[in-house]
Amino acid sequence: MRKGFIAMLAPVLVASSLLSGCGSKSAPPAASTGDGNEPVTIDFWYSLSGKNGEVIKKMVDEFNQSQKEVKVNATFQGDYYTNHAKVMSAIAAGNQPDVTMIEVASVASFANNGALEDLTPYITGKDGIDKNDFIPGLLGNSTWNNKFYALPFNRSTPILYINKDKLKAAGLDENGPKTWDELESFAKKLSKKDTEWGFSTPVDIWFYEALVAENGGEILSEDGKQALVNSPQAVEPIKFWKKMIDEGAMKMPPGAKYDAWEVAENDFINGKVAMIFDSTGSLNSLMDKAKFRVGTAFLPKKETYGVPTGGANLVMLAKSKKKDAAWKFMKWMTDKKQTIFWSQQTGYMPVRTSAVNSEEMLKFFAEKPQFKVAVDQLQYAQPRPAAPGYKELQEVIMNEIQRAVLGEATPEDAMKTAVEKANQLLKK
Repeated sequence: MRKGFIAMLAPVLVASSLLSGCGSKSAPPAASTGDGNEPVTIDFWYSLSGKNGEVIKKMVDEFNQSQKEVKVNATFQGDYYTNHAKVMSAIAAGNQPDVTMIEVASVASFANNGALEDLTPYITGKDGIDKNDFIPGLLGNSTWNNKFYALPFNRSTPILYINKDKLKAAGLDENGPKTWDELESFAKKLSKKDTEWGFSTPVDIWFYEALVAENGGEILSEDGKQALVNSPQAVEPIKFWKKMIDEGAMKMPPGAKYDAWEVAENDFINGKVAMIFDSTGSLNSLMDKAKFRVGTAFLPKKETYGVPTGGANLVMLAKSKKKDAAWKFMKWMTDKKQTIFWSQQTGYMPVRTSAVNSEEMLKFFAEKPQFKVAVDQLQYAQPRPAAPGYKELQEVIMNEIQRAVLGEATPEDAMKTAVEKANQLLKK
């Protein structure tokens, strides 16, 4: 869902090899909450900075003040990629946190290496939860090999952000384009040569996955053992992006990883671009900063609408020695009250059906309909591809997409190369 972390692959792969075979085999819950006098202290690593990070710290403070059995030390460890590498290295070194956020496409990789605790005994135990209350569309990246490893937390879909004032001034439907063709025609009308662009987006795997799904394609085969990005349905989104870039209607923001995301967001806020793809998790931040009317809409469709879910889940590390305490915290963070607060403060989706249907959330959606778009779009959502090597594989695909949009290879040749490299990774 985000771009390049090749520099981190080496330590990650080393840590992965060290992890093989070291994981828990669904060990029974360990007694680890406080003895009534002193709280059990657990470590929680998280991956969101800025306003969203401040909301996490506020929630952790409230949890710590709400009871005396568990104290949580929460530490920001960098973005998803950085945290991913740090957690893998920490597990190998034996100084891992008890709970962390894991970007959803990485759950399979961690679980396959035995790094995560199977949560099934906790969910079904006396201090369990109603798993069926989690929104079904968000559970696809919670399981691996029929075991449940992750609770949905900061979950998202990509959405289209719209500068409604610009679209109205241009005589366009301020609710935004509904199709790829409309996106292109809107973007061309909203662009001024080399100074303003109608559309911008980081050329990121998450958005690419969405366009492939909308075009009826697949990233991986159903068994997860073969890459399919050289199909016509998977090549066409790259041709679409490159065509708009060549027409001057789309700006590819410079930079890598979240730097490119930040450029796209700043260009949107500063009026240099009229429409961007971005996570619903950026909604509150963008609305706070914008001096214009911000609209949100489904990603424009091709054959159909379609988006991958994204964001991160909460996981318990298999090597944690304080699992009951870790579970108590995870359960609290994903409960109805907390997910409503989290959603309203950030823009991430509520993860529980009871929260979405609550009087409090329905009133909020009525006042701020931009927040409901991602929830409504869930009807077209699907899990991110799940395979142990997908984290590394997506970097291969992204590098080839970059080569194609920069004109260093045709989209067909780039994706042919991507498949050859990707299939080698999937054999491991």
